[in-house]
Amino acid sequence: MRRAIIIAALYYVWKRRTNRRRRLHVHPLIEQRAVTGEFVTLYVTLRADATKFFNYFRMSTRTFDELLAKTEDKLVHSSLRRVPIPPIERLTVTLRFLATGRTYTDLHYSFRIGIATISLIVNEVCKVIWETLHEECIPTKTSDMWQEIANGFLQKTNFPNCIGAIDGKHIRMINPDGGGSMFYNYKNFYSVVLLAMCDADYCFTYVNIGSYGKNSDSSIFQDSTLYRSLENNTLNIPGPKPLPGTTTPVEHVIVGDGAFGISNKIMKPYARTNTTHKKKIFNYRLSRSRRYIESTFGIMSNKFRVFHTPISVGFNVTKTIVKACCILHNFIRVRDGYSIEDTLTIEGMVEIRTVPINRSGNALRENFAEYFLSPNGRVSWQDSCIF
Repeated sequence: MRRAIIIAALYYVWKRRTNRRRRLHVHPLIEQRAVTGEFVTLYVTLRADATKFFNYFRMSTRTFDELLAKTEDKLVHSSLRRVPIPPIERLTVTLRFLATGRTYTDLHYSFRIGIATISLIVNEVCKVIWETLHEECIPTKTSDMWQEIANGFLQKTNFPNCIGAIDGKHIRMINPDGGGSMFYNYKNFYSVVLLAMCDADYCFTYVNIGSYGKNSDSSIFQDSTLYRSLENNTLNIPGPKPLPGTTTPVEHVIVGDGAFGISNKIMKPYARTNTTHKKKIFNYRLSRSRRYIESTFGIMSNKFRVFHTPISVGFNVTKTIVKACCILHNFIRVRDGYSIEDTLTIEGMVEIRTVPINRSGNALRENFAEYFLSPNGRVSWQDSCIF
């Protein structure tokens, strides 16, 4: 009898705990998602106001609809236990996270979705955006496409035979578990590096994401697929072309800052010590093209405020988030353009390290410097813009 009583008591306790777990399986806050969640209460109202919609999603309604159409099939979930969160709401949560940099906890309270679920949603949607739109938004360039980019730089910056501006951006993050000093950079915070190249329309043409913050731009570049492709001549870059008004063919080049090594593929400014008039003119003319990559970083950072605070997720998820933002930047830029205020950037000074000198690169730089002083290559305001 005593044994039966003990078994009955244990069963009663187990039953109460089981029922309690079932009752609390979905928190009352989350149960209100379909009635008071941010998506339900705001989305329809935002659709009625184009300005508010753009401010909330960082894109127009037309661009949002196209993005949803391209990713929707891969965001569909099915469940026998509960009604799954629809693709449009998953996309909304992710875009709001990227646009504001709000924490998962903050989004949990406003969207009425579990914190763990939000973390899964952001990671999944960012992966889908990268996998679905990568080839469309950052395609492999043909010779004609490179020539079009060069024409854009010539028209907008008066720098001929330029096929891109390159630089690195440190993405601030919380030091990941086991990260240690690998992520600690010379600016004294933890980061991963986005090495990117852009065209004269502020669109990325190449991205390399995930190098440790302690690495310099030049070392990251030398370990990149872009560098290997340049060295192997597999990028479909057009052959040498005469500078406007001349007859001697000159290589097409990528412009960068002093952190990069000079070569017949990469142009960097002259050192600031003992600069002559010719060198100052060249540095000014090169900076007019090089600043396009800084402005591109600025546009992306001001659109996606997740970059304004340390990203407090794991290393792999951080890389996925940065990949998605680069793709979305190009996707939105082509469709919605940009505001001139967005080109303002707060990028700090670059890290300058000693890099190997390439003699052919120096000769090529001299050709450009002489050209910028010639009647065919000079611009009327250049002398007044140097110090």
